[in-house]
Amino acid sequence: MKDRIDIIQGDITELAVDAIVNAANRGLLGGGGVDGAIHRAAGPELLAVCREIGGCPTGEVRVTKAFHLPSTYVFHAVGPIWQGGNAGEPDLLRACYRNALDEASNRQLGALALPAISCGVYGYPHQEAATIALNEVWQWLVGHEFPQKVVFVLFDQPMYELYQRLLVEKAKS
Repeated sequence: MKDRIDIIQGDITELAVDAIVNAANRGLLGGGGVDGAIHRAAGPELLAVCREIGGCPTGEVRVTKAFHLPSTYVFHAVGPIWQGGNAGEPDLLRACYRNALDEASNRQLGALALPAISCGVYGYPHQEAATIALNEVWQWLVGHEFPQKVVFVLFDQPMYELYQRLLVEKAKS
């Protein structure tokens, strides 16, 4: 499975892939971090469509066109806000990744780009979130043909190094 997972450090809005995942808020109206960057790069059409959708519950995904982004789709995944780990956060974070992968599979996409969902202002501990993300993607890819490639796009060097280390460990187990 390691050959179907890439980890890069960079800006998810610059990737020419079939779909990028937005670490969205429940209102889908843009915000800070990845969410704000995606909304700015996609243009005002994305905000207009997201207003029509009317929001998204935590753990679920909504799909829009990518408008001015080089990708085809944006999958808006609403991750959990970290509350100490006893409010269902792990299950909700797993659901974000599974639902995004399910959308990619249903559309038979070649490449899906993922950020570190809930690791910014939502405060999810990075080690735990990265472990959940890599485990969910690995397990999904074992049983599914699509997406053919998953690219984790991490904004900073420490997060990139964490994902790289965890992927090497996962491949050895």
